[in-house]
Amino acid sequence: MKLLLDTHTFLWFIAGDTNLSITAQDLINDAANIKFVSTASLWETAIKVSTGKLNLSASFDDLFPTQIESNGFELLQIKISHVSFISKLPFHRDPFDRLLIAQAIEEKMEIVSIDKVFDNYSVSRLW
Repeated sequence: MKLLLDTHTFLWFIAGDTNLSITAQDLINDAANIKFVSTASLWETAIKVSTGKLNLSASFDDLFPTQIESNGFELLQIKISHVSFISKLPFHRDPFDRLLIAQAIEEKMEIVSIDKVFDNYSVSRLW
């Protein structure tokens, strides 16, 4: 199964945060699944760090390349087709969620997220 991790899912997983559901942990730890982190999530995280809304255990430059590689995550780049698909989606105020939705639909992925807003779109949310 191809999984796209929502930003908080990725952050909670690498931090060992207990907010991450057992189901999400199992899905991420299952070697049969291909796990993706969107560059949109890294972008969102960088914004939160720069505004002081998020503190990381290490520098952004050290933490993310290491965690992506050591956990076997694939980095999902933003494509023109993803951005174009956003124009077809019903409005939602979070642009990062909209981009993840578009990426998941276009790339035929399941989103791993606690956020129920994804249930309003034609994307499968696992938690």
